[in-house]
Amino acid sequence: MTISHQQISESVKKYGQELLSIRRHLHQHPELSFVEYKTSAYIASQLKEWGIAYKQVADTGLIAEIRGRNPQKRLIVLRGDIDALPIQEQTGLPFASINEGVMHACGHDVHTSCVLGSGRILNELKDQFEGTVKLLFQPGEEVLPGGATKIIASGVLNDPKPDAIIGQHVYAELEAGKLGFRPGMYMASGDEIHVKLRGPGGHAAMPDRTVDILNVASRFILGMQEEVYQNVPEKIPAVLTFGKIEGKGATNVIPKEVTIAGTFRTMNEDWRDEAHGRMKSFSEKLALESKAVIELDIRKGYPCLVNDENLTAMLKSLAQKNLTTENVVDLDIRMTAEDFSYYSQHFKACFYRLGIRTPGKEVTNLHSPDFVVDESALETGVNFMVCAALHYLEI
Repeated sequence: MTISHQQISESVKKYGQELLSIRRHLHQHPELSFVEYKTSAYIASQLKEWGIAYKQVADTGLIAEIRGRNPQKRLIVLRGDIDALPIQEQTGLPFASINEGVMHACGHDVHTSCVLGSGRILNELKDQFEGTVKLLFQPGEEVLPGGATKIIASGVLNDPKPDAIIGQHVYAELEAGKLGFRPGMYMASGDEIHVKLRGPGGHAAMPDRTVDILNVASRFILGMQEEVYQNVPEKIPAVLTFGKIEGKGATNVIPKEVTIAGTFRTMNEDWRDEAHGRMKSFSEKLALESKAVIELDIRKGYPCLVNDENLTAMLKSLAQKNLTTENVVDLDIRMTAEDFSYYSQHFKACFYRLGIRTPGKEVTNLHSPDFVVDESALETGVNFMVCAALHYLEI
């Protein structure tokens, strides 16, 4: 890489306070998925101030472009998600969310700040590298169908098609200053399971004269899990969990309706389709046996996330060189889902992890109201993202 790591590090430190201010502004003004209008406007104002060309995409998303010398040589995309979660913040931070019931509890403010900070530096270096870098600020990662689907459908990544796309995500279990990588299959697909069970209802003392719909619901949950776990092929991870059941009866009332909601996750698309079929068959069989009406709605979510083997190996090696080997870890598979997976289905992609835990302090979980970030991770995130982009453009 003709631009030295020291030069990049100096630029990151130069803009360290500005980067911190950007992250804190984003954290203080979070917006929910697909309504990130003020967030989008703020990002646009920063890009405009720095002289970086951009355009709106997928309503609240943006894509910016930094053209180096010989811009047609190669194209890499740096992706950050911009939406927040419906959580009431309880951190007590001086820059805590001012939007009631909305919080950046999954680090998207960090992701967006790192892409912005990387763009700030890369734009200043554009006369010193060949190729093109695009900055993708994606809306709606947290809810189906996922903003990535809208970005891809817009065609903005088709002309020209990127040679690679990378994204990073905060990792609460990993100390700040560290990065984590996993080549190949990394994250699970994520489907929502919504069920309605109905019967005539009746007196709890006379279940023989009606359909004991809560009993059927319990049979549904246990039987559905048994159907999945007894048939999943060996060595394919799979999870079927039900997190919600609601039946508004009473001690002496069998309700007319029960609703159930859960999630199904796996790491093999063929088994995923087979499992959906087995769930439907089981539901139909139970309905016949119990005489209940069972409506099963499987809402297909994000696919498996697969990191390109060669790209991930290259980035891991680069991280080991720049951060030292002990600050780079190998990741285990995760049963969580991410809509970055859609990009990995279309392009050479790598999704890696950025450590954010303060050494010696307890982990604060993502998606919790007390989620906090060691902000020193911002410099690590920007430093590596800039190095990764430049290295990929120049190999």
